[in-house]
Amino acid sequence: MIHLSLPAALAALLAGLGVYGVLARRNAVLVLIGVELILNAANLLLVTAGSRPGAPLSAGPVITLFVITIAAAEITVALAIILVMFRRTGHIDLTAVPDLSDEPEPAGEGAP
Repeated sequence: MIHLSLPAALAALLAGLGVYGVLARRNAVLVLIGVELILNAANLLLVTAGSRPGAPLSAGPVITLFVITIAAAEITVALAIILVMFRRTGHIDLTAVPDLSDEPEPAGEGAP
């Protein structure tokens, strides 16, 4: 039987990497990867807590399925938003000020 501190240490490492990815990155896709790492750390802790000997309820794996489902829906919506943002602006830098106007861009000096 594996000791419960090893999965907890791995979950802490995953959560730390996820928080670093969310806070230090400007690219939206890398921020989403950081969020997924944090969710996977939570899933690992839930499964670890549910599989310990003498646990009265094994709700950890069941809750993990719900978290995976919510994460899949979240990543789908977020990637759709990122795709629209890239089509509109040409980049996915989260620190850039977004242009939310519906007006067409003015033509350059050489264009009619």
